[in-house]
Amino acid sequence: MKIFKFGGASINSIERYKNTAHIIQSFPGEKILIVVSAMGKTTNALEKIVSAFFEGNKTEALLLFQQLKNNHLEYIKYLTVSNWQKAEDALNDFFTEIEWLLHDKPVRSFDYYYDQIVSCGELLSSSILASHLMDEKQNPIWVDVRDIVRTDKNFRSAKIDWAFTEKRIMESVIPLFDHYDIVITQGFIGCTDENENTTLGREGSDYSAAVFANILNADSVTIWKDVEAVMSADPKKFTNATVIHNLSYNEVIEMAYYGAQVIHPKTIKPLQNKKIPLLVKSFLNPDAIGTMINHELCKNLPPIIVQKEKQVLIQFKTLDFSFIEEKTIEKLYDLFDDLKLNPVVTQKTAISLWAVFDDVIDKIDALASNASAFFDVELERNLSLITIRHYLKETVDELAKDKVILLEQKTISTIQMLMR
Repeated sequence: MKIFKFGGASINSIERYKNTAHIIQSFPGEKILIVVSAMGKTTNALEKIVSAFFEGNKTEALLLFQQLKNNHLEYIKYLTVSNWQKAEDALNDFFTEIEWLLHDKPVRSFDYYYDQIVSCGELLSSSILASHLMDEKQNPIWVDVRDIVRTDKNFRSAKIDWAFTEKRIMESVIPLFDHYDIVITQGFIGCTDENENTTLGREGSDYSAAVFANILNADSVTIWKDVEAVMSADPKKFTNATVIHNLSYNEVIEMAYYGAQVIHPKTIKPLQNKKIPLLVKSFLNPDAIGTMINHELCKNLPPIIVQKEKQVLIQFKTLDFSFIEEKTIEKLYDLFDDLKLNPVVTQKTAISLWAVFDDVIDKIDALASNASAFFDVELERNLSLITIRHYLKETVDELAKDKVILLEQKTISTIQMLMR
């Protein structure tokens, strides 16, 4: 059995939906479970709807949602013929879920409403793909992942109940392959024991694919992307980026930890535990070799560059210039946990702790305000964090040229530089 994950870029146009179907059709007779993300830019559109709704702008929220509805219904017209009415009815069922909520008033947290509304994106896109494949006589079956993946109530970053989820996959998914070659479901989302939608964190569809692969003991997972393979850097930022055809699980975990966007940080562990290989392939050029990620160590890797923008540096200095103690640091980390903020880099001095975060503005402002009760807080925004794995001196010198380095950390294999 194979697991395929198609991201938003692979289905962000009529032509790309058809291309995705063509890729699936090129594996005749294979048992494939397909995990689908929301169509490109749909998640961003849904996030705007959540914000408008939560701020009390019901008219704006409904208008934005109507635009999203029209867009998805337009896709159905071009991707289905014999199956058109059934396909539209399926979408309308999901639309009704959201419209019912948007006519109400928010009485719970923003994160709760985020998950109820944003999760709609994957349901819509996967339903459209299933309808198109049915029209192409592929006979897939569509499965609502909310009936399968059980999570806790940590909205926007839910943790999976593995025991329950495994039981549901064994009972509800495996038997489907006796009658269907293709099972289509959604990434990124799950459900609580009270039937409340949850999400697994941004870009969590990769993780969803890995969860299914682990429980199903899949032969492999293939993530179909708009790049030829895993690159040594983002080719949009670094024109000399090179293709890497083989990587180890450990190397990819390091890359993900430092912010590389090609693989979700939580994706590797479920695959590593069962030695399931992960392939990164191009949906634009399916015949290209791509990248194979497995347990085998790789040598002679090129410098691998990860650049993160919109970073914020916060200095927490003791108020009386005394040495910073572990108990005081524990208070800080309690604040981090309360706000669900994870420092990307930390560095301790005699009287201060330096911490670098992704600049989630409302949470960073709350952290600075709360920490000022027992620290002198200094904050600087709009910084860039460069991480280089397997660095060479000339690479470091080139990237640091004409920059002000505010913080640097270095090991034998990795260097990180925070710069303005």
